[in-house]
Amino acid sequence: MTSMRSSRPRPKVDFPLEALDYRNVNFLKQFVTEQGRILPRKYTALPAHYQRQLTKSVKKARQMLMMK
Repeated sequence: MTSMRSSRPRPKVDFPLEALDYRNVNFLKQFVTEQGRILPRKYTALPAHYQRQLTKSVKKARQMLMMK
């Protein structure tokens, strides 16, 4: 007898993926600690696709010297 697994509830995201742009520094600072580390998914509660885009955007903003 196979039991059906309940699907994992998806986190509610109230902003579009385009908001995770490297030029939107004030928004990206929400997901970075004071030391400049990117918060993991456990704390941000973002879907994997959003978390990957967040990481790319923060790293690009750092490279452009917009963020620490």
